[in-house]
Amino acid sequence: MSTPFTYTRLSKDDAALLLVDHQAGLISLVQDFSPGEFKNNVLAVAACGKYFKLPTILTTSFENGPNGPLVPELKEMFPKAPYIARPGNINAWDNEEFVKAVKETGRKQLIIAGVVTEVCVAFPALSAIEEGYDVFVITDASGTFNEVTRHSAWFRMQAAGVQLMNWFGMACELHRDWRNDIEGLGALFSSHIPNYRNLMTSYFTIAGKK
Repeated sequence: MSTPFTYTRLSKDDAALLLVDHQAGLISLVQDFSPGEFKNNVLAVAACGKYFKLPTILTTSFENGPNGPLVPELKEMFPKAPYIARPGNINAWDNEEFVKAVKETGRKQLIIAGVVTEVCVAFPALSAIEEGYDVFVITDASGTFNEVTRHSAWFRMQAAGVQLMNWFGMACELHRDWRNDIEGLGALFSSHIPNYRNLMTSYFTIAGKK
């Protein structure tokens, strides 16, 4: 008999956000999303991390080489977050400082996004699964060379137990109930989904707000 399914929901009280290798050089390799769409998705994930007050860790690989520096907006959003500039480790989980920062969050759910999907995302995701973490990869804030490469990475991670989500689904699962904060989350969505402004305009009209 198959094991009964357990719906493991993201919890803002047990999740940490890991933004891995969103670097100027590496992002130029992303071809499975348009440049504008991808950057918007990355910043949306970061905005969710800030909105839900998730412990957030930033990391880069070989900054002094062709991978380049971290996207500056991320450092600006999280000026006090642990920032691990790995000297050469391809898999972030091979870096002791990075793993120490993850463990110090005390969280068991890890939300991961990065560049490129099959390496910088998949390697630490698989390593974290091996160590017993619940891992959620944000698919539309993780980019790579093409759709074939992307799906190969997704299948590999999914087979190991990684949950694949987009940033909008992540935000809604963390929020749980609109009554927690309609206008705050609505503003975040409106900033990254232009058509969402129509929903908020409708809400403000019905609620009698300007």
